[in-house]
Amino acid sequence: MKVFSNSHAVSNNDPITAIVIDDDKDTVSVLCDFLQIKGIKVIGRGYDGLEAVEIYKKLRPDAVFLDVMMEGYDGIYGLEKIKEIRRDAIVIMVTADMTVSTHDKLITLDASAIVYKPYDINEIMHILGKLSTMRKTA
Repeated sequence: MKVFSNSHAVSNNDPITAIVIDDDKDTVSVLCDFLQIKGIKVIGRGYDGLEAVEIYKKLRPDAVFLDVMMEGYDGIYGLEKIKEIRRDAIVIMVTADMTVSTHDKLITLDASAIVYKPYDINEIMHILGKLSTMRKTA
């Protein structure tokens, strides 16, 4: 897990909203269920980078969980376009790709965090907490 970014603030009073994007529908379903159990309000689901951008534009979630490797429009595309919409958007990249080139590309595009598969839901909650703490002190 790597956490970066000075992303926009999330209110303490309202639940964090999120969208989950992955080309594997089972992965989306399981991650959404886990997030909701942990009190995160999942307001959108998508299955490629283009849908990520469209859903982000429409719903403006507090956080985006975005797979890197997807057919067609990948997560790199989604990350790049979402950051063009809102530079401080929280975009947590989820990937099994541990190559240096992918890591460097995600850093260059200002990913808020990188979570490597297989992940633990507690790791994801730790990332959200850390990003929230970083914003409160900024």
